[in-house]
Amino acid sequence: MPDPIIQPPSTASRIKSIIGGSLGNLVEWYDWYVYSAFTLYFAGAFFPSDNTTVQLLNTTGIFAVGFLMRPIGGWVMGTYADKYGRKAALTVSVLLMSIGSFVIAITPGYKQIGIYAPAILLLARMVQGLSVGGEYGTSATYLSEMAGKRRRGFYSSFQYVTLIAGQLIALGVLVLLQRIFLTEDQLHAWGWRIPFAIGGVLAISVMYLRRSLQESVTLHSHPQHISTRGTIKELAKHPKAVFTVVGLTLGGTVAFYTFTTYMQKFLVITSGFSKSAATLISALTLIVFMLLQPLFGMLSDKIGRKPLLITFGVGGTLATVPILMLLGHTKDFWTAFALIMIALIIVSGYTSINAVVKAEMFPAHVRALGVGFPYGVAVSLFGGTAEPLALVFKNYNHQEWFYWYVAFCVLISLLVYINMKDTREHSKMEAVHD
Repeated sequence: MPDPIIQPPSTASRIKSIIGGSLGNLVEWYDWYVYSAFTLYFAGAFFPSDNTTVQLLNTTGIFAVGFLMRPIGGWVMGTYADKYGRKAALTVSVLLMSIGSFVIAITPGYKQIGIYAPAILLLARMVQGLSVGGEYGTSATYLSEMAGKRRRGFYSSFQYVTLIAGQLIALGVLVLLQRIFLTEDQLHAWGWRIPFAIGGVLAISVMYLRRSLQESVTLHSHPQHISTRGTIKELAKHPKAVFTVVGLTLGGTVAFYTFTTYMQKFLVITSGFSKSAATLISALTLIVFMLLQPLFGMLSDKIGRKPLLITFGVGGTLATVPILMLLGHTKDFWTAFALIMIALIIVSGYTSINAVVKAEMFPAHVRALGVGFPYGVAVSLFGGTAEPLALVFKNYNHQEWFYWYVAFCVLISLLVYINMKDTREHSKMEAVHD
């Protein structure tokens, strides 16, 4: 029997908790995406080379290693959240992120300390990977539990609103530094350190904010669950849900990282846009993408989760290759914007509801682990490798192979969507007071 809510929260209490949880999520993802947004500027500091693509391969390789820490983060922090509460785990995760950001901000470059520079960068990204891996499962669980059944899709969609907002703010900081405060040379020399320092300060601030959040479930309402809370052994009792999380995440995470974090680089090295133009296009598309999430989440509360997932699966399978082919050959700003926007509208069928779908598949005593760990496995294997794989294909003049790879990943997830139950109607979160 799942845990009950500590007390029936009022609408105002729910909104306060969701805002508090979401702000922490925003800062976490800002810190995570700053790395990707500023890669074009700090790659040379850690990996000197005459070949820009090789530099990007090295830095995105470390980006991928950070992803490898995410299932570990999902496991460790998921277990902690299920045993000791969501609030405690959310506070720890944001502390780890601040440490990683401060370390990157102050680490000297390759010219100063040699091989130690990329080694420290790697360690810092591993800490951040641990943090963000724990953040996803815990925040998805917390927001879904606080939302209430009737508006669960709508409220839980704010996880991706703040996730995208974090990426958007990272790009916004880049645009401001590019166009107002610093020259291109200053950005390459030292300006790229500024956003990491900002992220570290924000993370510390949010850590204190999260300490005042209302807990979403009781820890000891059912004594038979105390010893098994958040354990792998207990999670193994839900194999179908675990594999469903991996399958439904596979295509969504590849498509998401392709049309968000990788797009900035794609527009520069493939389409031929300037760095500043590529950044602006990415920022504009992310603004619209962010605003779409609550609308899709609200729609899922009306018609169910499954129709949205299937729409993404069909659209992503059929449209990915044509969109990327056209995008690779366009030189027009608004054409590029429109093509990316079409792709992101399709992807919204996954991003807006994926958190609540996963949370609805597990009982409370293993929910944070059940959401975070298999998700982290899928994201590390497929999301984290999307950008490095694209760059490898690009380096060998076969970039179109990556287009087909993305479409194939979405097709696999489509098969999962078709065969899964609609979690709005088959939820294991019935303990939430509505």
